[in-house]
Amino acid sequence: MNALLENWTPNATVINFVDEKTWPKLCQKLTPISVNYAQKLGFDAKPGSLFFAPAVENEPASVFFGVDQQDTKKSDPFQAGKLVALLPAGLYRFGDSVNDKSQATLAFLLSAYSFSDYVTTKKRKPSLCAPKEIDHLRIKRIAEAIYLGRNLVNTPANDMGPEALEQAALALAKKYGAETKKFVAEDLLHKNFPLIHAVGRAAAQAPRLVEFWHGPMDGLKITLVGKGVCFDSGGLDIKPASAMQLMKKDMGGAATTLSLAMMIMDSDIPVRLRVLIPIVENSISANAFRPGDIYPSRKGLSVEIGDTDAEGRLILADALAYAGEEPHDLLFNFATLTGAARVALGPELPPFYTDDDELAQEIFSHAMKSYDPLWRMPLWNNYDKALEGKISDLVSVTSGGFSGSITAALFLRRFVNDPSKWAHFDIYAWNPITKPGKPEGGEIQAARALYDLIERRVEERKLSR
Repeated sequence: MNALLENWTPNATVINFVDEKTWPKLCQKLTPISVNYAQKLGFDAKPGSLFFAPAVENEPASVFFGVDQQDTKKSDPFQAGKLVALLPAGLYRFGDSVNDKSQATLAFLLSAYSFSDYVTTKKRKPSLCAPKEIDHLRIKRIAEAIYLGRNLVNTPANDMGPEALEQAALALAKKYGAETKKFVAEDLLHKNFPLIHAVGRAAAQAPRLVEFWHGPMDGLKITLVGKGVCFDSGGLDIKPASAMQLMKKDMGGAATTLSLAMMIMDSDIPVRLRVLIPIVENSISANAFRPGDIYPSRKGLSVEIGDTDAEGRLILADALAYAGEEPHDLLFNFATLTGAARVALGPELPPFYTDDDELAQEIFSHAMKSYDPLWRMPLWNNYDKALEGKISDLVSVTSGGFSGSITAALFLRRFVNDPSKWAHFDIYAWNPITKPGKPEGGEIQAARALYDLIERRVEERKLSR
């Protein structure tokens, strides 16, 4: 990251944003040689086009990048990220024609990410001068946290099993001086986390729950819970090979939690942060949990297993019940929970659920402003009855193929102490194709929007005192 964002220098190549309307006026300020060169190259300032103007006398070289600045509703807010693939290695800075340098810088950094831990040859990338007029430390903080989460998701399961994910969480906690606790294997049963234990007990690496706290006791109390299924075979209801291909990303909820936690802890805002990450691998062996089994939960509700491939909600159930045992102002959980969410909204737009209309509007507002899209889905109470069991308090899945994301959210709500302070995010944690700011592979969704929301809440809390 340090190599991608350097100190500002006037000698860096200037990047100018232009469109088809502003380009003719800019041509009047260029030397005839540069104008002639642009014409020969066929540069027309259309979105995504690029033109290098050579250095002249005391003026540094310039880059002219075609953007869609006129129709802001349709333009890609991360279009500056295209520059990473277009520019050769070197040092660049944004010129005065770049209106939102904060957004452009973030787009550049997020696009520059690549997962190269298993690649021998590393490709050199362009570097960017940190614009003097922006809060570049905040932008860097956000980008580094997203890098952390993406790395966790992209790492294959043979190197990112329960032990490795635990160590990643504890390393982050140690970096910021957080207090930590963990429950592993039989400790889960002794400390009353039966569902987490049941899901993960068949794996070679034991199931566990990692917990850490950070920040002042009188700070805004934020609790984050992230699903940490390091690989999901589907259990005895085994997935087909095609559905198993991306299951290393089933710990994307945990990665998102750690990314958001890093943003909060690194900013040192007065937040009393509590992080809970239930970590398992959903595997198959003689002691694997079975369809039809009934287990107690930390909440005291018995749960009949309808499908062992719906394991994420089970480990979250125990973690959410535990979360509610301490006071909090906000409780957010993140999980790659249902395929139904992708059918409804696709990979780029995660649904979220909450019973609090004001919180929902607040989340949506920050999601739109930060270009970290989220969409509210209903906790439709008429579907809640379908979760009631015949020989147990609850069933883990409902019959039929409808409303899968909603009923999963309703199941989680059963384990939340105060749903008015809770929101559930059913994320995908993956970019199927490369787009500006979103390289193909592991992705962290919702964290930037919620970081903005938490910062705002802290500021409002200060003003109200």
